[in-house]
Amino acid sequence: MAAPEINWDRLDIMKFYAGGAGLFSGVTVLLYPVSVVKTRMQVASKDTAERSASSVVKGLLKKDGIRGLYKGFATVLTGTIPARIVFLTFLETTKEASFKMVKPFKLSETSQAAIANGIAGMLSAVVSQVVYTPIDVISQKLMVQGYSGHAQYSGGLDVARKLIRSEGFRGLYRGFTLSVITYSPSSAVWWATYGSSQRFLWRFLEDDVKSEEATPSLAKIVLVQAGGGLIAGATASCITTPLDTIKTRLQVTGHGKKISVKQVVKDLIREDGWKGVYRGFCPRLISTSAWGTSMVLAYEYLKRLCVKKDEEAAG
Repeated sequence: MAAPEINWDRLDIMKFYAGGAGLFSGVTVLLYPVSVVKTRMQVASKDTAERSASSVVKGLLKKDGIRGLYKGFATVLTGTIPARIVFLTFLETTKEASFKMVKPFKLSETSQAAIANGIAGMLSAVVSQVVYTPIDVISQKLMVQGYSGHAQYSGGLDVARKLIRSEGFRGLYRGFTLSVITYSPSSAVWWATYGSSQRFLWRFLEDDVKSEEATPSLAKIVLVQAGGGLIAGATASCITTPLDTIKTRLQVTGHGKKISVKQVVKDLIREDGWKGVYRGFCPRLISTSAWGTSMVLAYEYLKRLCVKKDEEAAG
């Protein structure tokens, strides 16, 4: 039998937010270096010496030591906590509403989970980008500073001041539309795949062991959730890496320099052919899979941890 869903109305919300800030900050510390490497690979010009993942890591360590792998980290940590609160709030509330919306269509449990989770993931990504895009723009400029001809900054506030001075507040939202176009389908694919793959994996385990247990063991729950996270991360990476590469290049372009999506695509194809739009794919695949799996395990653990006391007693 599959593990029961823990819905939003069963959670101690304040405990959920406080615990989430700590757990997700910890995961960010562990996986942030992969994001730095991926971003540098995506913006490398044709003449850049350090274009592979290994050469980027070696260059960062040689120049700045371990802290080089954490360029822009303080900015990201400060901004992602409110962004994740917004995302998770909309995800949980929208997911419940989506399940109710698809229920009358009498679809299979796997299809219902895919559609409801996909809708929730997409809408949550759109809303959270209002908070996250400025953080994304600033952190990515910090990640690539001094690399492949990019400017140097004294910190996140310095990036923000220079952007606002040259482009106004809209400079902080450079690439916002493309971010929504990138993260919305990525989030939709991720959560749809995660929701449906969990159901598939539960059926596989049940068929394999012929279990009659009313409630699955914690080990099985974690195994299924981790498996779902890996499948979801790999699927989302394959589909959305080209959009992410284009978005990153657009966001890190120098102050005041106008560049279109069309020009970014032309530059990538001229430099590397069509494989140019998949630049940084391996680090992104690792990042998305590891990040997604770690986050979803932390997220599901947090939900179990934050079930209201009366709900635990009732269960």
